[in-house]
Amino acid sequence: MFQRFLRYLLGFAKHSSVDLSSGASLTYVEGFGSCCALLAVRSVWQHYAPTREVLGLLVVFRRMINESIRIGLANDASSLRKLSLLSYNQLAQYDSPSCYKLCAISRAAGILASRKKSLRRGLPSRTPYAVRQQLVSCYVFKTRNGGLEIPIARGKRLSIPLTKHTLNMISQPRVKVRSFTLTLNRLSLCIALDVAKLECTSTVGVDRNLRNLTVGNEEETSHYDLSETVRVASTTVRIVASFKRDDARIRTVIASKHGQRRTARTGHLLHNATKTIVALAVQRRQVIVLENIQSIRALYCKGNGQGRKYRGRMNAWSFSEAQRQLEYKARWIGLPVIRLSRRETRGSSMTCPRCGERLQSDKRLKRKLWCSKCRMLMDRDRIAAVNLAWRGRVRFARSRPPILLEAQGGAVEAVKGNPAPTVVPGVDAPKLTQPTKS
Repeated sequence: MFQRFLRYLLGFAKHSSVDLSSGASLTYVEGFGSCCALLAVRSVWQHYAPTREVLGLLVVFRRMINESIRIGLANDASSLRKLSLLSYNQLAQYDSPSCYKLCAISRAAGILASRKKSLRRGLPSRTPYAVRQQLVSCYVFKTRNGGLEIPIARGKRLSIPLTKHTLNMISQPRVKVRSFTLTLNRLSLCIALDVAKLECTSTVGVDRNLRNLTVGNEEETSHYDLSETVRVASTTVRIVASFKRDDARIRTVIASKHGQRRTARTGHLLHNATKTIVALAVQRRQVIVLENIQSIRALYCKGNGQGRKYRGRMNAWSFSEAQRQLEYKARWIGLPVIRLSRRETRGSSMTCPRCGERLQSDKRLKRKLWCSKCRMLMDRDRIAAVNLAWRGRVRFARSRPPILLEAQGGAVEAVKGNPAPTVVPGVDAPKLTQPTKS
């Protein structure tokens, strides 16, 4: 069983990367430029009442993870194969089904690999230690009779009842349950679906802002108001700051509950917006183009000439949640998603989409920008969405097989040797028209 599990995990890790314990929705794409299918992966979760046996398994699983981490640090082993060979026999002292021992080794290997990556980048890293009690397994479980059956001891299995929503999700055609994750009060199932990739004819850019999501291209642009999320965040901060209890532990527990409530309300507001965006993109056969704003936190640091409240408001902005929801919802139905690089994203809200000149700003115009060459006043959010759509169209044209693409002024043939038939005027044209050396 150990050899079969090792071959399975090594083959699984070769084609994808998955954190089975996160409970977040995940997606995998195979062959974006080809006509093959998409393997979409997401999770569905529910609350459950843990039994005494499950609570014992959670404690034992955490101990096995920490034991494997200790062995890996002592032998400088971070690969799954090496850590499995070193740790499997050492975990025989724990009273647990063998499949959980193998999954604990896999979890420890992921933690050690993440630590090694941080050290290679020069980032400070503490000695890793698993604190959260959770059980993750991709082996020896079944879903039948309206429940999830898992082994808890030799020859003994436990059935956890599944809710109606969970049963509806896993009973869909071509949906497979890949793994499960148990915590103290939550059960999460990782499900996968093979979907046919939709053929798209255009792109649509998504510009993420604190108070809105702007979606569109050169033909049409739409704004989705998210100012309610800012109000929810400011209300939560004000409530937490009004606590007068002297006990820090009680304040922490109450603040955590308010934080969870804020996260749930923000996620619901984003869910309504992203659901509409994906539905319209599928209807119009448009590829969703996302910007790269991972380093935006560096803009709101102390000493940059900004107020404390403004920095707190911007640093509390969950800009990655909208991207996460857009990606898994789009790929679950076969809609491609393009992630632009930081270089491709740079200047998207400050470049004129018509002439490519840098736009001028004025404090009196608020979120409006002025083009001195085109003599036009434009909204910066709409500018960013249009530029992202154009730049994503260039990437999309390069990754597609030779077919006809619709462009401004008629149809353009994307033939081999012409990787970017559609360019952004004034931005990409100079890069493609440089003289070549003979």
